[in-house]
Amino acid sequence: MPKINLLPKQVSELIAAGEVVERPASVIKELVENSIDAGAKRVTVEIQRGGITYIRVADDGCGIAHEDVPTAFLRHATSKIKSGGDLAAIATLGFRGEALAAVSSVSRVEMFTKQPEDRFGTHYIIEGGEETLYEEAGCPDGTTIIIRDIFYNTPARMKFLKKDVSEANAAAAVVDRIALSHPEISFKFIRDGKQTLNTSGDGRISGAVYSVLGREFAGSLIAVDGTLDRVTVTGFTCKPVACRPTRNYQFVFLNGRLVRSGTVTAAAEQAYKNSAMVGKFPGFVLYLNVPFDSVDVNVHPAKTEVRFSDERRIFDAVYSAVKNAVASGDTRPEVKLREPVFNPFERMNTAQFRQQAIKEPTIAEQAYPESRGLHKAAQNNRLRDSSKPFFMNNYSTVGDRGEKVEAYKEKEERETEPPAQSVLKNNAPVPDLVDITKDEEEERPPVILIGEAFETYIIVQMGDSVFMIDKHAAHERIIFNRLKENQRIEVQELLTPVTVTLPREEYSALLKNTGRLSEAGFEIEDFGGSSVRVTSVPAMLTSEDIPALISELAGNLIRNFTADVERLHDIYHTVACKAAIKAGSRTSPLEMKQLAERVLYSDDVMYCPHGRPVAFEIKRRELEKQFGRIQ
Repeated sequence: MPKINLLPKQVSELIAAGEVVERPASVIKELVENSIDAGAKRVTVEIQRGGITYIRVADDGCGIAHEDVPTAFLRHATSKIKSGGDLAAIATLGFRGEALAAVSSVSRVEMFTKQPEDRFGTHYIIEGGEETLYEEAGCPDGTTIIIRDIFYNTPARMKFLKKDVSEANAAAAVVDRIALSHPEISFKFIRDGKQTLNTSGDGRISGAVYSVLGREFAGSLIAVDGTLDRVTVTGFTCKPVACRPTRNYQFVFLNGRLVRSGTVTAAAEQAYKNSAMVGKFPGFVLYLNVPFDSVDVNVHPAKTEVRFSDERRIFDAVYSAVKNAVASGDTRPEVKLREPVFNPFERMNTAQFRQQAIKEPTIAEQAYPESRGLHKAAQNNRLRDSSKPFFMNNYSTVGDRGEKVEAYKEKEERETEPPAQSVLKNNAPVPDLVDITKDEEEERPPVILIGEAFETYIIVQMGDSVFMIDKHAAHERIIFNRLKENQRIEVQELLTPVTVTLPREEYSALLKNTGRLSEAGFEIEDFGGSSVRVTSVPAMLTSEDIPALISELAGNLIRNFTADVERLHDIYHTVACKAAIKAGSRTSPLEMKQLAERVLYSDDVMYCPHGRPVAFEIKRRELEKQFGRIQ
């Protein structure tokens, strides 16, 4: 067996540095966290060439005492903990005492630091773990650390760095996340001489989210605020319609620390079940405050992973907070039309152009306002002398003027008449849709049916908005909500029981959930082998293909490893989808009007159980912009 040797100090420090310093972004993370622990209110991060050649982190924190500066660069030197017992309740971001030692072993480090009570500060230089300068110097309160030539002494590590732009993007992402975690601190990020981030530090989470993630994402958020069993969850989560195809906009902060937590992510995504579209993921910025003794942050060198003493308590707290936020804070999606660009001269004839020229003051008139009155008087005289109706000016031909005048008058009379709605009176009300009380109808503006597009989308007007409603999605959600509310399900016994043979897994899943299926209106018996016999189904599904329906239910029960209540909701989801009005089917005017009222007069029909929007709103103002009536 080869002889066991004790590694030299320099080699052991390089190995240890590899656990903490992976790339420039990880250096920035460690240094900025030290600034936060130092009580800084302003932090500036500057990089050049992605941070490979130059990193500067400056703060206005408490600084380091002159005699403590060399010690700060030794391994396991820290002011954050003093005994093993302190590890059970860590309240700071840094505590291992490895950051400065690791960084200084693979780069050239220069530090300026000063405590407010000291007359002079300290200037310290250390390269590759070896001190080269240690002196007093004049400098501002706080600490400034400059890192040059990262991995200059470890070329094997250098070749694993990516292009400058990739390293710069990673560094910017780190600063962004830390800025989100501490909105009470002002962060500034300078990239190759250009400032790309500057947060206010006023403590408002919404302001930090806007600065870091942009206006579009910030505009889609709903506030989250809930507490359960000493776990507080605050922050923001997105509206279901704004869910994204990736998880890139999910941020979790635990006691001020950015962490990755499968428990929190799973709880937040579960809260969107039956609201978000399949394959889409919610974006959120969540802040969890938990007792320090209930979480272990000492499980990863970079401190990005944590372990909870009670995962279920965390899951329940996040789930309930996000679920309540989505239920109470969501609004109906509104369509924003593209801003039209009008050139007024494209649509003007010669007479109109001259008229416009009279209305708009010329440069000379602006210089001599007294001449404006002469032009105005001449204009008024021309208008008084004109014998033509004002609306005749738009017609260029003579022969059809009389017909156009009559048509204009008829149109004006039609517009002044009250809208006729007698077409709806000859239809019988449709069961399943009408549950709006008279009081509710009187409180809301009337719903005026305009029509239907593609036998799928109902078009109605209510107030100053036009709504387009997906009739299948809306009806599906209404049925789903009623089933969830445990309303009595009418069951139809089949004249001839239907036998369905299933794969072994689906057969087992179906038999394990016969109780839940019975609550949803299905009576299913074991028929031996891998077959079941269906004797009853919900009355609304008697026209469905029973074997295909049972197979679909069984497949869903296999895929969804959820609690009993969630399994029942999955069954309700399938029933609602099969029973709802189908897109492309003919629907009477009364049915469409009643369905639209049910959607617009309540706030519980926003999305179908698949997560698709039920209705979109187009404001009158948006339409008038498109037609050039307003700017």
